[in-house]
Amino acid sequence: MRTPRLYLPQALALGETIQIGGQSAHHIKHVLRLRPGAGISVFDGLGNEYNAVVVTIDRAEVSAIIGEHAATIAEPALQITLAQGIARTDRMDIILQKAVELGVTSIQPLWMQRCQTHLKAARLEKRIQHWLGIIISACEQCGRSTLPHLAAPDSYQRWINSLPESSCRLMLQPEGSISLRTLAPPRENICVLIGPEGGLNPDEQLLAGAAGFLGVRLGPRILRTETAALTALASMQALWGDYD
Repeated sequence: MRTPRLYLPQALALGETIQIGGQSAHHIKHVLRLRPGAGISVFDGLGNEYNAVVVTIDRAEVSAIIGEHAATIAEPALQITLAQGIARTDRMDIILQKAVELGVTSIQPLWMQRCQTHLKAARLEKRIQHWLGIIISACEQCGRSTLPHLAAPDSYQRWINSLPESSCRLMLQPEGSISLRTLAPPRENICVLIGPEGGLNPDEQLLAGAAGFLGVRLGPRILRTETAALTALASMQALWGDYD
């Protein structure tokens, strides 16, 4: 049986007894149904992971003793930022979950003209926390011990006007004249820009082109936004990344 992995946003040290509460404690007790003496792995989201042993399980908390460092998988050599037009709830959830599994380094949600979801401050904050939970769960599942960075949602124009100088900039565009296969392996961080449902509108494509984004196609078929994101990330890992 695979050892359960849990993200704990706190300092972890060999020999320390830690208290685990909230959703993680609930998961240990009611989903995994662990008992004292069970082994778990805990990681801090910064690349540090330890083996641990459950000591006590109370109504509100679980205590565990931290053991030795656990072996961790290497973070992807490709540094990929996914700049994603905010899609509807279920589609955005899929994009975030699978992007983490596929090794994305950071995620920048963007408000674009064709976004079908628009949220006020309170609901937006709740949605951001929901997205962060998806990222954490995906890391726990896939073996990553470093959380990808989730940037605050931003307007497309403000974001594109504030991009740093150095990056390989790719824009998914069904009518693009370039395929990923024809590009040389990037020597810089990669930023891949993907529109929401309906894609980038013509003005957004012009802005991206002026900012140095290359229009890239993923084949002859029109892909949904969630399919496009996952296809692009998997293709880049296969061509240039850590897929054997």
